[in-house]
This record gives sequence, C-alpha cells and structure tokens, in this order.
Amino acid sequence: MITVSDGVSAGTRDDVSGPALLDVLKRARFQVSGPEVVPDAEDRISDAVVAAVVDGADLVVTTGGTGLGPRDVTPQATSLLIDYEVPGIGELMRRAGESSTPMAALSRGVAGVRGQALILNVPGSVNGATESLEAVIPVLGHAIQLLHGDTKHG
Repeated sequence: MITVSDGVSAGTRDDVSGPALLDVLKRARFQVSGPEVVPDAEDRISDAVVAAVVDGADLVVTTGGTGLGPRDVTPQATSLLIDYEVPGIGELMRRAGESSTPMAALSRGVAGVRGQALILNVPGSVNGATESLEAVIPVLGHAIQLLHGDTKHG
C-alpha cells in the first residue's frame, strides 16, 4: 500500500485513504503492509512500487496522483515500470466510481503487471479509493493466482 501525496509526505495533511484501503484489503483477507508515503514525483513512486515488488508483494496498490493535475503523475510512473497493462481492471474501477460521481471518468489510474505482481492505481479521495478497490476485490485473488502460474479456473 503506497500513498502518493505531497501534503501527506510533507506532514501537512493526514493520510486517510491509505489506512482505509488497508482495512478493505484486510477484510478481504490479504496480508498487508504500509501505507508507505511518497510525494507526487515519478521517481519516488517508481522506486516505492519496484521495492514492494522486489520484496515479494503480489499486489501493490497506490492511492493518489491519478487525476488531471500537473502533479498527478502516478499513472505515468506506473506505465513506465509495468510489463503490460490490464485495462479491464481500470475500467471496472472507473465504472464503480461513476455510480457515485461522473468525476470518476477523470481518474487515469492504471492497472498492470510487473513480474508476478499486480499493480493498481486508485484515486486519492477516500471514497474514490475504497470504491475502486472494492469493485475489483472479487477478481484480485484469481488474477494473482494466474500471475503465479495457477491456470485452474473457479
């Protein structure tokens, strides 16, 4: 779990999305760590994601930096380090958010694979973040199994 925020990393804002996402993952029976907090900087985001994958994470979730602002660079950082994208997961997350707000269409969050790890970018708002993650929880276990070579279905 990685929170991407200049304000949180500078200590001027509290991280609410990171802990909320950890709760969602714990309820879904994932073993979790974090949230690690990094500023909105491509190199810092990339370093944190790669370190998590190297440490053996099957799933890396980032929150924040997915919008249209000039400091919103999480999707760019993620796109540079993934082996391939999983567009259906990103589409599912945006569709879930659109039931609450049309602004969900502005999220540029990427879902992709690096090695055997699935990397997800969710919005920084607590509602957008949790709605996005909850929407894909039903497919995450199977996706991770497939990434580890388990091709049994169901």
